[in-house]
Amino acid sequence: MIDLGISKIALIGAVALIVIGPEKLPGVARMVGTLIGKAQRYMSDVKAEVNRSMELDELKKMKETVETAAKDVQKSIQTNANEFEKTWAEATNTETVASTTDVTALLEAVPEYRHPKKNWRLKAGTTPNWYKARAGVRTKALSGAARVARFRPK
Repeated sequence: MIDLGISKIALIGAVALIVIGPEKLPGVARMVGTLIGKAQRYMSDVKAEVNRSMELDELKKMKETVETAAKDVQKSIQTNANEFEKTWAEATNTETVASTTDVTALLEAVPEYRHPKKNWRLKAGTTPNWYKARAGVRTKALSGAARVARFRPK
């Protein structure tokens, strides 16, 4: 980049003051400042775009590696599945099928299901009823008509 020291900036300012004049110098300085700001923003946008494109290239490479790894895993699973199917077919063809009397004997040996005798629909509250009564907590739900009848003036 251009090496601008204080002495060079002062020289440029003095020449600009002589050439442009003191009346137009503030406007020109504003315009130069805005142009420099626009140039800096443009350069930062270009840098950001280059960084984005580099990251995109890296992501594409990463995607390709992941896809090749997934294809390798899929091929290995397919080969293992084919081997398993072959061994399963050999195992099922060579074994003899159990007779129906053996199956009924096995079913009789299994005990019948018994319910644990818990009434799971009733849930015991953790707060005692005497505390609820003292604190004024409702323990029973009332319908709207029952509430009206209860609090109706007599």
